[in-house]
Amino acid sequence: MKSLTIAATNLRRFIRDRGNIFFVFIFPMLLVLVLGASFGGDFNARLAVVTEPGGDLADDLVTRLEAIETVNVVSVATEEAAVRGVERGELEAALFIPADYDESITAGTPVNVQFLSRSGQEGNSLRSNIESAITQQAVVLRAARFSESEGLATFTEALAVAGQAEANIGPVNVEVTALGEAFSLDLLGQFDSSAQTQLLLFVFLTSLAGSAALIQTRRLGVAKRMIATPTSVRDVLLGEGFGRFLVALVQGLFIMIGTWLIFGVDWGDPLLATLILLLFSLVGSGAAMLMGSLFSNDEQAGGMGVLFGLGLAALGGCMVPLQVFELISPGLYNVAHITPHAWGLEAFDSIVLSNGTIGDIAVFLAILAGYALVFYALAIWRLRVVLTR
Repeated sequence: MKSLTIAATNLRRFIRDRGNIFFVFIFPMLLVLVLGASFGGDFNARLAVVTEPGGDLADDLVTRLEAIETVNVVSVATEEAAVRGVERGELEAALFIPADYDESITAGTPVNVQFLSRSGQEGNSLRSNIESAITQQAVVLRAARFSESEGLATFTEALAVAGQAEANIGPVNVEVTALGEAFSLDLLGQFDSSAQTQLLLFVFLTSLAGSAALIQTRRLGVAKRMIATPTSVRDVLLGEGFGRFLVALVQGLFIMIGTWLIFGVDWGDPLLATLILLLFSLVGSGAAMLMGSLFSNDEQAGGMGVLFGLGLAALGGCMVPLQVFELISPGLYNVAHITPHAWGLEAFDSIVLSNGTIGDIAVFLAILAGYALVFYALAIWRLRVVLTR
């Protein structure tokens, strides 16, 4: 009972700090939003098209470009605005269709279409898409030109017939078979990956930052005064650890429920996801207890907590996905698994991507439990020494 009282007191102390409210609850949600909007989901290249209105053939080319699924066509009024958009990175490329596009094609004279893009793979891909659209239109134009040369109809009449014939041609069905396993990041929703990584990052980081409060409790003599009362060292240690566990758990549940409601994040089986969070919260609180027992300066512990928290998160796949590690460096992928973050992400991937059961993630849960056990054992041993000497 005394342990619960100590834990509740620590939780109230934490909540009373308004700065904690922002960094624990609001900031993680903002990062999920920003990362998901920037890197999650499918990407469609933005192509600015500058053309004079009223040209049927120019409009037909624009329509063909708009039909490309991976391209978002943006209408821009002037060439200067399009160039400025490409330079600033607001647009991937720009296409300039001359004002005499229709007249030149009707007269049978060459016409130049200008394409502007930033260097890189995106520009090359867009150029291929534009060339494909122009080639499709050119097929219809050549058919109309051939009919005109044979005296069968005027170019305008033949163009209308060729366009109608193109519309009546059935599509060519291409059957695509993918070999090997799909890249797991492609199977996640727009915000799913960022939500998982930010959950683990902030639960662990907040726990380590909370070690400063434990050091303050020691330095102010509060812990020793509690021991001087009819309160055992065991009750004090359990209360301090359980308080940090509650902070980590509340934060994790807030992120999980908030991202599910606001962003539609798929966390897989709710019970299994909660079980993963419970064990990872134990890991984070155990690490906080260990730091709180090793350091004697709360400012030093706070700084080192941020350093260790961000470093382990980066190595464990919370900043660069583990799947990328596995592709570019299997050795680095193996090293990443010295962190509890990597095992937490593996567990979430199993229940979200593969509909894993408790048996499928049992190994991951056992490893997380092992981390928590080691951290707490070392922390309790060290705190017992510090508080009783």
